[in-house]
Amino acid sequence: MPAAERHKGRIVMITGAAKGIGAATARLFAQEGARVVLADIDTVTLAETHAALPGDGHLAIRLDVTSQPDWLDAVAQVGAAFGRLDALVNNAGWGTLRSIFDTTPDQWRQILAINLDSVFLGTTAAMPLLEKSVDAAIVNVASIRSMVAGFGSGPYSAAKAGVEMFSRAAAVECAQTGRKVRVNSIHPGFVDTPLSKAQGDEAREARRRSVPQGRMAEPEEIAAGILFLASREASYVNGAALVVDGAFTAV
Repeated sequence: MPAAERHKGRIVMITGAAKGIGAATARLFAQEGARVVLADIDTVTLAETHAALPGDGHLAIRLDVTSQPDWLDAVAQVGAAFGRLDALVNNAGWGTLRSIFDTTPDQWRQILAINLDSVFLGTTAAMPLLEKSVDAAIVNVASIRSMVAGFGSGPYSAAKAGVEMFSRAAAVECAQTGRKVRVNSIHPGFVDTPLSKAQGDEAREARRRSVPQGRMAEPEEIAAGILFLASREASYVNGAALVVDGAFTAV
């Protein structure tokens, strides 16, 4: 099947879809013929991203990924609109640079809730709709910080490491219980997103210099990996961790 048609007619839900990697992923899925459910807590930017998508039949939903009631409501909306879900991309995430020893318990819990609890809540809420698909996939966006630590990344690294192992465990449980839902994680390196830009030019330049390939990734380069993992081409890729980092973790 031509790449441009890999996701034709598929129903795909993406969290954190208003901007950055989530918005880029939504655009690529739409370009390949999918009907996209964009979910985010930032409803203003979400509406702009939704309006700019190619094709029609897309849906925008306000979603606080740390809230189980929000997840159940969002999944109910997807079910009412489409009757099934073919792919779930748990992309929503957030972090801040702060020493472990300057992190309060509330800050720790917030980072874990947004990055890790959300993946559990989304996976369990969406599973009944995913099981109605003949070729379902979950892609969880982790990070290279699940593999290599950096100063100030302690809570974020812990959360993303949890995402990686949760993805492996979910893949095994789905396979062994007859659920035809593949689960994989993707691990971006440094990506040139609005979040990275907000950290300032000095931080961005330091990151660029640390990457053997000599640059940060564009959001579309991470999105391309997500589309592959969600596609039929990856039908035997299950419980895997795809690293997309310009060789940063290879050093």
